Amino acid sequence: MLKKLLTVVAAAALTFGGWVMAVELRADHPDTYVVKKGDTLWDIAARFLNEPWLWPEIWQANPQIENPHLIYPGDVISLAYLSGGRPGLGITKRSPEIRREAIDPIQAVPLSEIEGFLKRTHVLEGDEHEKLPYVIGLEEGRLRSASGQLAYIRGGDFAPGDKVVFVRPTVRFAVHPQPATGFPRLRRDPWSARDGLTPQTSGIEWAYYAASDNGFEVLGWEVIEVASGTVMRDGDPASILLSAEGSEVKKGDLVMPMQDMPFDLSFMPHAPKSVPEHLRILAITDRGTYAGPRDVVAISAGARDGIDNGTVFAIYHPGEVVKDDIRHGNNLVASLPKNKVQMPDDFVGHVMVFRTFDKVSYGLIMDGIRQARLEDELRAPGRL
Repeated sequence: MLKKLLTVVAAAALTFGGWVMAVELRADHPDTYVVKKGDTLWDIAARFLNEPWLWPEIWQANPQIENPHLIYPGDVISLAYLSGGRPGLGITKRSPEIRREAIDPIQAVPLSEIEGFLKRTHVLEGDEHEKLPYVIGLEEGRLRSASGQLAYIRGGDFAPGDKVVFVRPTVRFAVHPQPATGFPRLRRDPWSARDGLTPQTSGIEWAYYAASDNGFEVLGWEVIEVASGTVMRDGDPASILLSAEGSEVKKGDLVMPMQDMPFDLSFMPHAPKSVPEHLRILAITDRGTYAGPRDVVAISAGARDGIDNGTVFAIYHPGEVVKDDIRHGNNLVASLPKNKVQMPDDFVGHVMVFRTFDKVSYGLIMDGIRQARLEDELRAPGRL
């Protein structure tokens, strides 16, 4: 009887912020799966479920497992049915004699793919970028300085022994609501702490490349950590000794206090409570135009919109508007607006948020059937 049940798609109603979704088993799901090194919880869930982001809802811990989300290579994941026919995933130890303290548990997502964005990427908000200390000069008048050399900063309030990081401006994210069309325009403008420096100014005027700011709302100022250091002497300017790790520091780089753990390593995939209107891909890793599974993207909303770590969205590419030259011929009549056809939006894949700022978030593309592009739309995940 159980064998027959295992071949049937089982569903349980789950409610996420007003959406009723079903947990459905894949038609080709295994009965058991032995966890391997390199697996992620998402990968394992995708072997059993059509919607792997719903795995926390059916994950069941056996009594001997204290934490169902601590899974190790060698553990066996087995499919079972709970009360009411609801599917569940159980865990059993394949080798109880192995000391788990010596083995790293598998992660929800591949941390190696997002480590740089967790540790090194920041989005500054408001006028925060204008208040940060900056590098005014380098030891012996160098253009760039590296490990073991000194950098001199202005505008800081540090004490000897303080640990700091040097960050470099990358892009400014902004959005224009464009009320005439009802569809907002996104902007990705490179900016630098030195662009506005002129002989007439006594310091740095914070500038960026932008044709016009009329009507634009700034979502954030992205910076990337390039090095770290230790304050050797306070004052204005202060002296900072560069640490061994990191790349070179140059004049105009900004300085921030070092934080021990500015990010969260615990990700619980879940559907969004709500989806902001016109939510889209704002930027792609390395300023590219296309992205696929395991690529990082920035999206045009954040904590103020109710987005948190683990939120999963479906990615859609907007359908084109084409002229119907089959019915109307390839002429001016076919080009009239009334004779054009809006093609359906194309499903691309799923993205999971792993780092959230106030107005911008970063997500990892978890799966996909085609490449994601800049300004693709994000929606609630679910059936196609």
